[in-house]
Amino acid sequence: MKKLIAALVVGLFATGAFAQAPAAPAAGTAPAATDSAKPAKTTKKKHTKKHTSKKAAASTPAA
Repeated sequence: MKKLIAALVVGLFATGAFAQAPAAPAAGTAPAATDSAKPAKTTKKKHTKKHTSKKAAASTPAA
């Protein structure tokens, strides 16, 4: 049982060390200059309707 617990603790330390290691750049990646030449993506608002409560809509008199 002690060996199992020791193996699990060692595995946790190894996982933590692997997660903190910086990622090495891939050899076949494109240079960063091509990324900056692309136009920036714009985001559209998906929702423009104003929320009103039913009480507020019922209490305001219709003109």
